[in-house]
Amino acid sequence: MKRVRIIATLLALLVAAVMPAVIHSEDVYREVTASGAHNLTLAVDNPRNLGGADDAALARDMAEVLRFDMTLAGPFSVVAPPAGTAPGGIRPGEFDLGSWRNAGVDLLVKSGYTIAGDSVTVEFRLYNATQGRELAAKRYTGKRSDLRRITHTFSDDIMQAMTGERGPFTGKIAFVSTESGNKEIYLMDYDGHTVQRLTKNRSINLNPDFSPNGRELAYTSYRRGNPDLFRREIFTGTEAVVSSHRGINVTGTWSPDGKQLALAMSRDGNSEIYVISRDGREPRRLTTHQAIDVSPAWSPDGKRIAFVSDRLGKPQVFIMNADGSDVRRLTTSGAYNVSPRWSPKGDRIVYCRQEGGFQIYSIAPDGTDDTRLTSEGSNEHPRWSPDGRFLTFSSTRDGGEAIYVMRSDGSGQTRVYRSKGKASHPAWSPRW
Repeated sequence: MKRVRIIATLLALLVAAVMPAVIHSEDVYREVTASGAHNLTLAVDNPRNLGGADDAALARDMAEVLRFDMTLAGPFSVVAPPAGTAPGGIRPGEFDLGSWRNAGVDLLVKSGYTIAGDSVTVEFRLYNATQGRELAAKRYTGKRSDLRRITHTFSDDIMQAMTGERGPFTGKIAFVSTESGNKEIYLMDYDGHTVQRLTKNRSINLNPDFSPNGRELAYTSYRRGNPDLFRREIFTGTEAVVSSHRGINVTGTWSPDGKQLALAMSRDGNSEIYVISRDGREPRRLTTHQAIDVSPAWSPDGKRIAFVSDRLGKPQVFIMNADGSDVRRLTTSGAYNVSPRWSPKGDRIVYCRQEGGFQIYSIAPDGTDDTRLTSEGSNEHPRWSPDGRFLTFSSTRDGGEAIYVMRSDGSGQTRVYRSKGKASHPAWSPRW
């Protein structure tokens, strides 16, 4: 897979005038959302042709991507251009911003494109209609096939301008699909577009996990008859065996520094949690209990590991130090709790509880505030977005197992991909 290259040029006026506005806009965002009075109304105007060939499909895709991203973001009530607003151009002075304010719009995204052969230059501008000022302006150049990624990039920039932290919308989701008749690993944009198959070994492949730099995937494959742990370089397709000890080598997860992986192995006859170097050397056993221990998940600072154990009779989530010491039980409600994953911010752990099917819960690392996030169908394999504001997961709520995304509080649950087979085990990449 070729890395998509996008040239992003920050306009001079952004440096000169926008930064103070960004700080002020962030204050407005916090004030409105904290009050609970209403969401900010964000209008996405229809993109304008700024020169070259006209392309209605390209313009439609730009608007649809922005509206999808901002709808998921949550604090925005996303609308199309309201009646009575002046279309005009996209730059300051080329249209009547007051007409948008009078129509109840708080924030406005204007955009335009210029096509030259296979190349496209896209310009985006974010306005605070309430204050009557521009907040951000960016121009990107790339291939026409890069358009969706370019637009996701500006969605990330909107989140940066409004919250002080970039969005996760340029990230990818790796997942498992049975579309080919086998369980193979695929890769797609977070919103379900640009799907490509990564593995083609006609076997069972499970639990993809992104390295911290987003360049590699760790996953378990049965291609050689044993559940072995592999790592795969995403852009080149180069693969290497990490762990192929007799028995299971499963649920591998990267350490925050990318130098190690935690996994469950049964090399000594029982499923235990180990830490192993990225090249498969120096396996170090962390748990020594006669029960089954699986599904390790690192804290973002690398100091602790959550995992699943049935040492009390039924699977529950436990936490230990990264050296295996100080084991304590995390989940105290429910008889069957599995699949923990630590938030990138370190403040929450999501997991699945069996209640007929499975439901996703979120809990603080000290065991308080145990909150149910899902209710429809059976929901499994929750994984965080790199900013910790969203989750991806698989669900059977629409009949077949499909990939969904939602906000970290459980709101905004949206299906992003449904294959001809079952789609499961999603993992959200770091920002690319």
